[in-house]
Amino acid sequence: QVQLVESGGGLVQPGGSLRLSCTISGMNFSIIAMDWYRQAPGMQRELVAGISSDGSTNYALSVKRRFTISRDNAKNTVYLQMNSLKPEDTAVYYCKVRGLGYWGQGTQVTVSS
Repeated sequence: QVQLVESGGGLVQPGGSLRLSCTISGMNFSIIAMDWYRQAPGMQRELVAGISSDGSTNYALSVKRRFTISRDNAKNTVYLQMNSLKPEDTAVYYCKVRGLGYWGQGTQVTVSS
């Protein structure tokens, strides 16, 4: 039973920071690539950031230089550090195993004053 559980979302003011976590069970975490997606109301789900098993990363242009994806293989966890948050970052954030149909349930991030 593969399970992904996101946490760390919440309400933050513009310019603030949050760190999202996604813990996966039921897989050998160290050999898989992981991605963060987000979906805002009325919008399609979009890829935000990804990290491969070797630690290489990629980011959407809209979040590059503000967000950082990382992983801790000992904890079976992938993180998304979000700095300088903007209202347009408001969305439900999901983690996903790259190339497979395994999604978490998502965590809500709301950026508002």
